[in-house]
Amino acid sequence: MTKIISPTLILILLIILSSSFIFSALDINDSAKHQLEFNENYAIYAPITPMEISFCGEIMPITEKNLRERLDREILVNTYWQSQTIIFIKKANKYFSIIEPILKKNGVPDDFKYLALAESGLSNIVSPSGATGFWQIMKLTGKERGLEISTEVDERYHLEKSTDAACSYILEAFEKFNSWTLAAAAYNMGISGLEKQMQRQKENNYYDLLLNSETARYIFRITAIKEILENQKKYGFHLREQDLYQPEQYNVVLLDSSVNDFAEYSSKLEINYKTLKELNPWLRQSYIKNTQENQYFIKVVKKNVTSETLINMFKKDSLMSNN
Repeated sequence: MTKIISPTLILILLIILSSSFIFSALDINDSAKHQLEFNENYAIYAPITPMEISFCGEIMPITEKNLRERLDREILVNTYWQSQTIIFIKKANKYFSIIEPILKKNGVPDDFKYLALAESGLSNIVSPSGATGFWQIMKLTGKERGLEISTEVDERYHLEKSTDAACSYILEAFEKFNSWTLAAAAYNMGISGLEKQMQRQKENNYYDLLLNSETARYIFRITAIKEILENQKKYGFHLREQDLYQPEQYNVVLLDSSVNDFAEYSSKLEINYKTLKELNPWLRQSYIKNTQENQYFIKVVKKNVTSETLINMFKKDSLMSNN
């Protein structure tokens, strides 16, 4: 028997089909409009690579096409990895004021502060190979440079002392290679490793050496970070003074005895354990068996400690303040 579709049903089907067509057309029009607005309003520009740039006063020969492209790559990466570079700028304000006078005292060019930034992002990180701290110092190298490294104390985490140790290595490399650029490259791959490549390739210029990918990028990355941080607005970074991380203000307590419990010790200093360990990351345990009565200087939040408190609670300790 033949079924007859009612006129009402046909009308409903037509309405549904026409509605679908209308909405599809609207979606297409809306998408086209959105795409047009996107193309008109969104733009990414290639930053202009400097015509001349230097590291520690040594001119980078970027008139050579290949070298210019390598610098351009690092400027692009650090310009458009905005979150990382903003953190770099913020942390540089907090820590460069500590690093700069130590570099100056040791006769190391100021540009090497950007090496620490490139190495660790100014964080106490540990690499897969065991390099540690802001300056990414290996255990053996740290001990050779006079750092105490044990289960209780690891001065690779001590910013001031590790900066001194890094300066010692950089100066040794400079004395050997007579080039700050090569000294920086040696910091990355080791003095003996760089010397071996120079002898093998019969070259004494960093820019003429074929090196591993990390060291080959190293000077270009450091110099690109320097360029951006010293010309922030040129590369689109606009930070206010209140956006920057500020240096810590602290007192220093001389510790020359053992401490069985740093939580209890912190309480006497009117701070908590967390704050003590954050200010002194080189203290690796919750105690220290200072049997030889070595002298350690413990940073303590300035506003929390008075001279009277220290005199009353620590007969063997004395108080000094940072500038």
